[in-house]
Amino acid sequence: MATAKGKSKTTRARKPAPAKRARGKLAPGGKARGLDAAQVAIAIDSAEISDVVALVRSAGGAPIGAYREPLGARPLLIASLPLGALQPTPFQRDLSPTHAKRLAVKIEETAAFLDPLIVVRGEDGRFWTPNGRHRLAAGKVLGLKQITVLISPDETLAYRILALNTEKAHNLRDRSLEVIRMARSLAKRHPTSKETAYATEFESAELLTLGIVYEKSSRFAGGAYSAFLKKVDRFSERTLGASLRERDGFASRLLDIDVQAKRVIATLQSRGFKSPYLRNYVVARINPVRFHKAKKGDTKPPMPIAQALTRMASAVKNFKVDSVSNSDLAWVAVGAGSQE
Repeated sequence: MATAKGKSKTTRARKPAPAKRARGKLAPGGKARGLDAAQVAIAIDSAEISDVVALVRSAGGAPIGAYREPLGARPLLIASLPLGALQPTPFQRDLSPTHAKRLAVKIEETAAFLDPLIVVRGEDGRFWTPNGRHRLAAGKVLGLKQITVLISPDETLAYRILALNTEKAHNLRDRSLEVIRMARSLAKRHPTSKETAYATEFESAELLTLGIVYEKSSRFAGGAYSAFLKKVDRFSERTLGASLRERDGFASRLLDIDVQAKRVIATLQSRGFKSPYLRNYVVARINPVRFHKAKKGDTKPPMPIAQALTRMASAVKNFKVDSVSNSDLAWVAVGAGSQE
């Protein structure tokens, strides 16, 4: 039988299409990890935790039990400590009295304090909690004598606040202030360490710059500038001390830009523009990298932060208020709504 011209009798075997992963479903790990049950328990008199047990007893507390956490096998001690032996890490975010009082009321209603504080040994010999400031304050409001804690001999845990502190959601100001306080503490403890060495602890480079800005001006509208900084701010290969001095200059320049942006906003408002997105619009207009789209795996900024700040300062100084229309602000509102 004749075949059609240009077509072959034989056909290649098709490869099966890769299975599509269902969205929104948690896939179990392909390989079991961690310790077996027999490896988890630790005796109270074990040498692994003897120093911590002694500290607890000398502070007027009581060791309760010990174990190795099942993922990383680090030793942990469950104990009871007097409230006076505990304090939050000095670089932790500020206390919210309202939240602490509300938390105390809820604990009182349940008649049980069930969530132990994570604790490490602090530099001053006392116990530090990197993630329990509000529960500690609530315990004081309730007049507790003792509070249950989970103590780690690993003192570096105190610098992993952003990953540990989940009892009250962080806003951008809280996160930024915690990061800059951690950075200043680490710069004193490890003066030769590079900023890049603490990328995990700091989470994101722009939080360091914003932290300094918030120290200088607590009411700074950081959310309007966050997208800009995410594109141009990167962790430095310099030592922490040197990098923080450089970032201090960046922060001052950003505050100067914001002063000029407020001037532009005031002028627009005097001309009848009343949109709540005025600041976002002005900052977007003066953002020199607003049209840059990051490529996957690209870690290099589209422009060095110093150069970007120079261009931004020039743009806000030469801002043409006559070019603004209500339709422009409408587009900003639509964009802001899509991100919420």
